[in-house]
Amino acid sequence: MNKPLILVVEDDSTVRNLITTTLKSNDYRYITASNGETAIFAASAQQPDIVFLDLGLPDLDGVEIIKRIRSWSQMPIIVISARSEDSDKVSALDAGADDYLTKPFSVTELLARLRVAQRRISSAAVKTGEAIFRNGKLTIDYGAGCAFLNGQELKLTPTEYKLLCLLAKDAGKVLTHTYLTDKIWGSSWDSDMASLRVHMATLRKKVEKDSDIQYIQTHIGIGYRMLKL
Repeated sequence: MNKPLILVVEDDSTVRNLITTTLKSNDYRYITASNGETAIFAASAQQPDIVFLDLGLPDLDGVEIIKRIRSWSQMPIIVISARSEDSDKVSALDAGADDYLTKPFSVTELLARLRVAQRRISSAAVKTGEAIFRNGKLTIDYGAGCAFLNGQELKLTPTEYKLLCLLAKDAGKVLTHTYLTDKIWGSSWDSDMASLRVHMATLRKKVEKDSDIQYIQTHIGIGYRMLKL
């Protein structure tokens, strides 16, 4: 099984090297960012499984980064910070962080926190593996290969159905244009991007017809997300 992709957000090169060396020695995949804006871009473009986040970055406060990521993704975020006050921990956790590790930290504890996050991901994957998906008035029967709205079968093309399943599998998470085109067509040419917009537009018309409920949210310049209702 492939180990998760970790995004390491840390401006201190010494600490960043310690974390990445630890990850590498334990066969984890990782990418790095040394400031907030780069971190947010990497989180949306690379879709890491877990984020290690320092709060004291040169351009953005870590709490703001947590809030921005949480606006479109539920990827586990583990804060690694020198801030040890309870108020700092509360602020980060209230913003949506999953865990908080105070510097200085031991490699053993870092890996233990990482394993906890992995178990959380595995548990979520089991839940999304159910045969029936339900979200508001929308139902997908994976076994039958059909989708229903208010009990009525939706007349979807194969591409529309596959897009719907991809969004449902990661409901609450923004899926990038590149991710979706790769899954559908195996490439990300400009023509694929244009096709994606067309297919998504027709899918939304069918899923959201005669309803004031929004199921699919567009994130301009990034991708699409199925909202959890």
